[in-house]
Amino acid sequence: MRGRGEAWFAHEAQNCFVVEVGPGDEFTVNGRNVLCFDATPAYRIAAVKGAGIAGGGLFNSVFTGQGRLGLVCEGSPLVIPMRSQDRVYVDTEAVVGWTAGLQTSLHRSRSIGSMLRGGSGGAVQLVLRGEGHVVVRPSEALPQKAQRH
Repeated sequence: MRGRGEAWFAHEAQNCFVVEVGPGDEFTVNGRNVLCFDATPAYRIAAVKGAGIAGGGLFNSVFTGQGRLGLVCEGSPLVIPMRSQDRVYVDTEAVVGWTAGLQTSLHRSRSIGSMLRGGSGGAVQLVLRGEGHVVVRPSEALPQKAQRH
């Protein structure tokens, strides 16, 4: 590679996308989805509120301040806009990130019926409520590697 510019390399043919964090904003993202970020935002590692050890000890990267994040996920990310009265339930393995205006908690569903009706079988979902945006990956399936003959 030569010259000046940006080069992005993803893992396992994952989709790359950019999240712009504005001045004074905050974006929480699952660490496995972080490909790169510019030098301007500050970041820290934080436990997901409401998760605790019983929820698998969910830890994420929290970016604050103005900057760009290069993120990856399997498939094209779904961005779900939320209003203050909205509530979204997300598989803990599928959530990519969310904006600062959202509160989190865990919901445990142990219903065998929900698994039999086509659910993912996940016994714990992350519940997000408030005003902001949630980014979710559309698939838990890993891309198939090309076979060589």
